[in-house]
Amino acid sequence: MKKFIAITVTALFASLLCGNAAFAAKVNIKFAHGGSTEHQYHIGAEQFKKLVEEKSNKEITVSIFPQGQLGSERDAIEGVRMNTIQIATVAAAGPLPSFVPEMGVLGVPYVLQTRSQAFKVLDGPFGDKLNELISKKNMINLCFWEVGFRHFTNNTKPIKTPADMKDLKIRVQESKVWMELIKTLGGIPTPVSFGELYSALQQKVVDGQENPIATIYSMKYYEVQKYLTLDGHTYEAAAVLINPKFFSALSAAHQKIIRESALEARTAQRAKLEALDKERLDIIRKAGVTIEEKPDLAAFAQATKDFYKTMDSIPESLVNSFKEAAAQAK
Repeated sequence: MKKFIAITVTALFASLLCGNAAFAAKVNIKFAHGGSTEHQYHIGAEQFKKLVEEKSNKEITVSIFPQGQLGSERDAIEGVRMNTIQIATVAAAGPLPSFVPEMGVLGVPYVLQTRSQAFKVLDGPFGDKLNELISKKNMINLCFWEVGFRHFTNNTKPIKTPADMKDLKIRVQESKVWMELIKTLGGIPTPVSFGELYSALQQKVVDGQENPIATIYSMKYYEVQKYLTLDGHTYEAAAVLINPKFFSALSAAHQKIIRESALEARTAQRAKLEALDKERLDIIRKAGVTIEEKPDLAAFAQATKDFYKTMDSIPESLVNSFKEAAAQAK
């Protein structure tokens, strides 16, 4: 009888331990971003959630917080660093240089011309170099997703040459690299948070802004802007940041699922955005926006050729590495 009781108690205890282990294996990820539910960030985040939950049999669940529900992009970065947010996707050359100054190198204009070139640069050795810099600031970058080539819009006049930028109040992200770029082109840089930009354009607090087609569409900026210039001054990447303490505490299997899912979501997101760009540009045109499809890119490149010299936080060697990587990727 005593032996039976001992076996029963041992079995019950083991069962409890297994139950607790199963419970402990459940992981929830808070995933924050500042875009709308049509934004590039959300397209990537939804694909990531789907892949992670499928691959882990729901041992890992992902809760997405779009539209700046957990704060600005700067707040999201801070949240990842403190592990109050596990993952956030943010503009790599936007607020991220405030924490990793060298990331401003991606704001050096007119270096990247095509998507395939940008992908080779970001997914190759140069991207690895940027990831190393990010890792020193208590964050891991899982990979780079797409925000897209950035273009100017405004409410005042068509922009074909740098001279047309003179004295235009252009909204910029809270980053020195963007402020210096607008100054170099003769405009007046005006920081406005992403979540407040639509109303700032509507109320004419600023004359214009600069963002990719996908953002101009998803955030509906075309409703409150008259002119669009397809100059593609920079390619904006989205850093997918995860807290290192959180990540290292996961099992090797869960780590593998998260890394693989981020990469697979990257491929799916980029493909979907490329397919959507032409369709969305047509919608913007039909909404009454005048589109300058052939600005004087040579003049813009010439006007900004020494731009990086205004950026003390970006080593010239890193700028050269960026340009070399771009040349090799053509």
